[in-house]
Amino acid sequence: MLKYPCRLQLLDNALFNLKLEKQVGKPHPQARTQMSQVKSILKFLLATFMIVAGTMHFANPAFFLKIMPPYLPFHKELVLVSGIFEIILGALLLIPKYSYLAAWGIIALLIAVFPANIYLYQNQEILPASPIIHLLRLPLQGVFVLWAFWYTRSRNYTSKGTDQDDS
Repeated sequence: MLKYPCRLQLLDNALFNLKLEKQVGKPHPQARTQMSQVKSILKFLLATFMIVAGTMHFANPAFFLKIMPPYLPFHKELVLVSGIFEIILGALLLIPKYSYLAAWGIIALLIAVFPANIYLYQNQEILPASPIIHLLRLPLQGVFVLWAFWYTRSRNYTSKGTDQDDS
């Protein structure tokens, strides 16, 4: 009987098997398979988030224009270009051949748009919400950077010297 819904049970099993692997000192094949499945699900989730966020740059550009720091030029163009890159990088993340580069691109993009998050924090009247919500948006960007970084480590080198995709 499952303790959690299906996806959480998969993660719980993977983490348990990885703990067991550390205790025993040798790889547990089921743990690797389960963690690979979790990583694939989370990759799809990140890609979906990026594509939806990029689409919102076109569906609601007014919101993104409001959070553009005034010291940056070409507000409308930057909003549209960042939306295009979010869509492209999200889609490329799903293609194994390009996911490594897409992950690095997502990291660069998240760093590039971080000034908008700082500007929004400094000008909270733009988006009425609790000050704590505005504050939490800043480290959340770091979580997304780490999430994308997980996919920059897409090569797994085995003991026989061959490499295989870890995604």
